[in-house]
Amino acid sequence: MELPRRQLGRGGPAITHVGFGAWAIGGGGYAFGWGSQDDNASISAIHHAIELGVNWIDTAAIYGLGRSEEVVGQAVAALPTPERPLVFTKCGMVWAPEQPTAFPRRLLAPDSIRRECEASLARLGVEVIDLYQFHWPDDTGVPVEESWGAMLRLREEGKVRWCGVSNFDVALLERCERVGHVDSLQPRFSLIDRGAAAELLPWCKVHGTGVIAYSPMQSGLLTDSFSAERVAAMDADDWRLESSDFTSPRLERNLALRDALRPVAARHGVPVAAVAVAWVLSFDGLTGAIVGARSPAQVEGWFPATRLTLTAADLEEIAAAVGRTGAGSGPSRPAEPQS
Repeated sequence: MELPRRQLGRGGPAITHVGFGAWAIGGGGYAFGWGSQDDNASISAIHHAIELGVNWIDTAAIYGLGRSEEVVGQAVAALPTPERPLVFTKCGMVWAPEQPTAFPRRLLAPDSIRRECEASLARLGVEVIDLYQFHWPDDTGVPVEESWGAMLRLREEGKVRWCGVSNFDVALLERCERVGHVDSLQPRFSLIDRGAAAELLPWCKVHGTGVIAYSPMQSGLLTDSFSAERVAAMDADDWRLESSDFTSPRLERNLALRDALRPVAARHGVPVAAVAVAWVLSFDGLTGAIVGARSPAQVEGWFPATRLTLTAADLEEIAAAVGRTGAGSGPSRPAEPQS
């Protein structure tokens, strides 16, 4: 199936409006785990998304401490070459194998970046990474200019095609851009966490940097089936249990905002998750959104967002709900929605 696409930045690939997010398929047993996960279900979910036309997958070395990349690699290898999607991954969160549940170091030293790249290539079973990204800013004192220079060298050597960053602010983006062009930025962005719309999206539009938003469904909160009971039933090692968005009083406000999306979803004949993703995609400068799934059925929940365009009335209704519920922070609607 042919889905609408947007170019990632000024020189990147044409990507579908949504991409498959592979965080949750890393399973549990580490600091950012989602609890138990069946690898066969993960592969089925990936294949279903690709069958529907999705042409990119986003993963990271830290997801499952390499497990997500390995599962993505297996899923991609099982496909005929012409059907294989673009694969995006990330580096910079380095864990200690003997302490899997410990918080990883945010390390972007040049030699560490290179080691991580080689390890990801091996786990993914590919010769080149389509988009390689810094996961978080370094917190060990390495100047970002040195880190970004190392990233650009990987591109020069043909190990990666495009270079990006995740969770960087404008100041860090400026410093990277002075060394070499930043092809993409991956910020957290959803109806609940709306901060990226204030400064990051405008900066990226001016500089020709693509933007792929992560957690547009706020890690499951903005879906039809989510509930306080579901939180209570989560596995003990599910990272969301430690998040303030999943505990009172934010949980109740967030679910109230989710409920306010139901009339909009009903008018369009789509699940609530699709409305949440389409809201993110309505912002000018946004290239694509990462949407996770742990089963083929979950893919069906957000897939309608690939063709859903919210009306001005929809956006106004959603903005009013944001104000009424008090959920989240940041701009409540796009200044100029993109088509």
